[in-house]
Amino acid sequence: MPLGQGFHPSRCNHVPHSHCQLVSVCNYYYSMISIFNCEKKKKETHFAVRRETSLFSVLMEERSHFLLSITFLLVLQYSSLYVAELTIGTDATQTNITTDQAALLALRSHITSDPHNILVNWSTTTSFCNWVGVTCGARHLRVASLNLSYMGFIGTIPPHLGNLSFLVALSFDNNSFHSTLPHELSYLRRLRFISFGYNNFTGSIPSWFGSFPKLQSFYLYGNNFSGSIPATIFNLSTLQVIDLSINQLSGSIPSAIFNLYALQEIDLSNNQLSGGIPRQLGNLTMLKKINLAHNNFNEIPKEIGNLDKLEKLHVLSNALKGPVPVAVFNMSSLTMLTLYENSLSGVLPDNICQHLPSIQVLDLGLNHFDGPLPSKLWQCKELLILSLEKNNFNGSIPKNIGNLTQLMMITLDTNNLTGSIPSSIFNMSKIEELTLGMNQLSGSLPADIGLGLPNLQLFYTEANDLSGVIPNFSNASMLTHLQLHQNSFTGFIPSTLCALTNLECLNLCMNNLTIETSTLSCLANHGNLTRLLLGTNPLNARLDDSFRNCSISSLQHIDLRGCSMKGNIPIDIGNSSSLIELNLGYNQLTGSIPTSVERLRNLQGLYLNDNKLEGYIPYQLCQLDKLVELVLGSNQLSGSIPSCLGASIRRLSLESNSLSFTIPSNFWRLVDILHVNLSSNSLIGPLSEGIGNLKVVLEVDLSNNHLSGIIPSTIEGLQDLVNLSLANNNLEGPIPSSFNHLLSLELLDLSRNSLSGVIPSSLEALLHLKYLDFSFNRLQGQIPTGGPFQNFSAQSFVSNRALCGAPRLHVPPCKNGTLEPNWRKAKYIIPGIISVILLVASVSIFVLRRKKNVEVAREANSLPQLLWRRVSHLDLLRATNGLNENNLLGSGGFGSVYKGKLSDGTYVAVKVFSLQLEGAFKSFDRECEILSNIRHRNLIKIISCCSELDFKALVLNYMPNGSLEKWLYSENYSLNMLQRMNIMIDVASALEYLHHGNSVPIVHCDMKPSNILLDDDMVAHVADFGIAKLVGVGDSTTQTMTLATIGYMAPEYGTEGIISTRGDVYSFGIVLMETFTRRKPTDEMFSGKMSLKQWIANSLLLPDAIIDEVVDANLLEKTKQEHDVETWRDCLSSIIRLALACSAESPAQRINMQESVATLNKIKNKLLKDNGGVQ
Repeated sequence: MPLGQGFHPSRCNHVPHSHCQLVSVCNYYYSMISIFNCEKKKKETHFAVRRETSLFSVLMEERSHFLLSITFLLVLQYSSLYVAELTIGTDATQTNITTDQAALLALRSHITSDPHNILVNWSTTTSFCNWVGVTCGARHLRVASLNLSYMGFIGTIPPHLGNLSFLVALSFDNNSFHSTLPHELSYLRRLRFISFGYNNFTGSIPSWFGSFPKLQSFYLYGNNFSGSIPATIFNLSTLQVIDLSINQLSGSIPSAIFNLYALQEIDLSNNQLSGGIPRQLGNLTMLKKINLAHNNFNEIPKEIGNLDKLEKLHVLSNALKGPVPVAVFNMSSLTMLTLYENSLSGVLPDNICQHLPSIQVLDLGLNHFDGPLPSKLWQCKELLILSLEKNNFNGSIPKNIGNLTQLMMITLDTNNLTGSIPSSIFNMSKIEELTLGMNQLSGSLPADIGLGLPNLQLFYTEANDLSGVIPNFSNASMLTHLQLHQNSFTGFIPSTLCALTNLECLNLCMNNLTIETSTLSCLANHGNLTRLLLGTNPLNARLDDSFRNCSISSLQHIDLRGCSMKGNIPIDIGNSSSLIELNLGYNQLTGSIPTSVERLRNLQGLYLNDNKLEGYIPYQLCQLDKLVELVLGSNQLSGSIPSCLGASIRRLSLESNSLSFTIPSNFWRLVDILHVNLSSNSLIGPLSEGIGNLKVVLEVDLSNNHLSGIIPSTIEGLQDLVNLSLANNNLEGPIPSSFNHLLSLELLDLSRNSLSGVIPSSLEALLHLKYLDFSFNRLQGQIPTGGPFQNFSAQSFVSNRALCGAPRLHVPPCKNGTLEPNWRKAKYIIPGIISVILLVASVSIFVLRRKKNVEVAREANSLPQLLWRRVSHLDLLRATNGLNENNLLGSGGFGSVYKGKLSDGTYVAVKVFSLQLEGAFKSFDRECEILSNIRHRNLIKIISCCSELDFKALVLNYMPNGSLEKWLYSENYSLNMLQRMNIMIDVASALEYLHHGNSVPIVHCDMKPSNILLDDDMVAHVADFGIAKLVGVGDSTTQTMTLATIGYMAPEYGTEGIISTRGDVYSFGIVLMETFTRRKPTDEMFSGKMSLKQWIANSLLLPDAIIDEVVDANLLEKTKQEHDVETWRDCLSSIIRLALACSAESPAQRINMQESVATLNKIKNKLLKDNGGVQ
């Protein structure tokens, strides 16, 4: 029986009458037992590794047993004083009693709060020896013990307590005493036990604590002491326990610690101590426990290996680095070794367990250990907890690890372990937690995994390469957490999971699993399940069937995103009133958002994006006053934005819907919102000055709407703003100079508006700006050169009215002298200018009215009659539902393309030119001219043109399969090897025709995947000739403004404006690389001197290089499954080498398109031949 167990004060009643004076001391002893049994529960968490689990309670040697043994000795020693005290005179005794009473009354007066009225009986009408918390010696009636622990007092310690000269034990634990400790306490020279734990004492630890010659136990944990540890404390040669944990102490441990030769326990955890652990600690051979956790110590001395009685060593969460001294792994007395969360490195000794025969807890997680796991771990027969997670261990898990039959916890996650999980692990019947996630483990799990693991509670194997089916866990009835996500499991999710009544978290995301409706339904109605995470699996179920009749459940998190879910969102979803997060994004859900969501009053995140939902956004969402994230983008929602959204919203994503009307004024009252995306809707009206209220917003995207008016100057208040996009609206007026206050801005896109005036030079202050787009506006004046502007290219300023600046920006140089008018002269000049303008305008209107009909006829007749099918402006409006945004196929440099249906049922693509943009007229004329005079199966076919004074459009063949860009990067689209090759042959054939099939070579100038369209049969057609050029004799020309796309344009085009067929060849080479690598040339991985071309060249031109490093992983994986890998590797290598030949830096070194077509056909024919004609 542990010391103190079963002890009760009533036992004192059985001692002989001659020793009845010990009864009061027995009472004190019993109170100390109660206090420290409670104290043990609070302190366990501070030296028991880091986990909040009852498992560590089993492992921890109770602090109280040791403390009580000391207390018991103190009681015996104190009782021996009785005989000596018989000689004390009665008068002297009475005087001293009065002194003790006065000291206690002073203490009472310094206690300002006594919530439990404990001090009511501290009255002069009764003996202070009977007061609560006071214990006296029976003979001399002096205070021997003062124990006011766990009483909830608030107050300070008076100096009068220094008069309790017979005090042996002083304990004020778990109160709220504050301020500093009075120096007068140093007079208590008989003290053997001091405990001030869990109070609010401040200042430095007084040096006079070193003046107690008999002190054995010293506790100051859980206060606010700061400064260094006074060296005087380490002169207490009788000290056995010191606990200064959970303070704010700094500096190092004084080397004088070697004086504490009787010390058995030291706890300095949870401070800010630093430096090395002193070597002198190795001289304290009586030590059984060291706890230095949560400090900044950087070294464990090898001398610590001299402590042959040490049982527990805790140095977790420090700054230790380098290898662990071998001596530590040779301490045969150790039962607990916790070095978690440091920077320790090296390889663990293979025979580590041979010298640690008693080890029960081995925690070396979150370090930098590497090498294989020790193969002889099975020799640690007493091991209960093995924690080696978050290191760099490699190799396989030792097969004999199953011999550790006492193990209750194994955590090996986040390493580089490979191979299969040893079968012996699944027969360790005492295992409660098994964590193997985030490694490279493979193989499958045993079919009846639960049979050998009846006590399993947590099973984590996420982010590995496990395969096969989900096994039967039904016999693991204690299971609470099951995480198998990010693996390659297949088959049905077993219905037996529903039988795990204790299951709280189920995470099977990112596998290849399916599910029966009944299984999903029972999981949705599970009694204890709080997290149901099945996202990114092809579940292919109907949501309304699975959640129909859904009862009130404990579910807090549902993740079914990307699961091919169909059907409606059921009304019964409102019964899941505990829901905190509901993620149904990236599915095929239809119908409307049910109004029953208003019952989800605990909901914080609602994600319904990328579905096919229709109807209005229900105002019932406004009832969700805890809603933090509302993500409804990429649906077909209509109506207005609810004006009642709650103030709790931090993220609002409503992009790519059909929302209309103005942004409600109440929206600008969401002062705590962080992310706003309302882009690609039909919102109208001015941008409110209320935007300035969003003081903490980080991202605002209002692009692709119909917003009008000026940009309000109040936007300057958004000083945390990182991304701002107002692109493609109808905004006008100047760019506010107050933008310079947006110092956190990294992205600013104001393109495709009608902004005018100069670019404010104050924007040079935006030093974090990485992306800027002011293109397609009416800006004028000098482009600033300072700050971030030196990093922007011509693409940021293209198509404005009259910008000037550096040659690299492809704008004219600015004229000398000020751009500002002389206002003294202006007042005379301006009236004259206005008169001239009015005269010219009147004449122009008259002439235009007379010539209007002639002009329209002339433009229409400029097209060959053979091609021209008469289509009027009204016909095109009818065909496109009034240019409705639901018909919008895409937008380009000079306009937008809409899907239309002519009166005879023919589907067409209508390219409408934005005539307010500079160059739009020329682009229309050029595209009409070129497309009307060329014929090729791989070029987009023109059906008609519509040309009026204020409206110009091309009517083109509709390509139902969209662009190559869509097929490369959209989630639900993929191309196999031959499809990609055929598309590239089609494109090459089209370019060959343009370059060599006409009397005058035609240069496309903007070859990229978005300009390659695919018909019903996946035949490619090159489109968008808006900036094409007829180069004539000499095969090249020049132009002053570059309109081609960054990443695809040839170097000589971007730097010198040289246009030639060789430039198209360069662009084709880049597109060829992109098609087979699925990497855009503008990918963020390409910066500085590293480009797509350079990356491929670096990967392929090395002697041991293989194509796998650069080719699209999806393409390669499918190839490996279906075909001879080497043949396809040869084919891909040939294609990539052709791409590099097309994109040579020098135009003279590039091959032409005739050679490219021939080479591609040769590669294709060889591939088909080697694979027996396989498609």
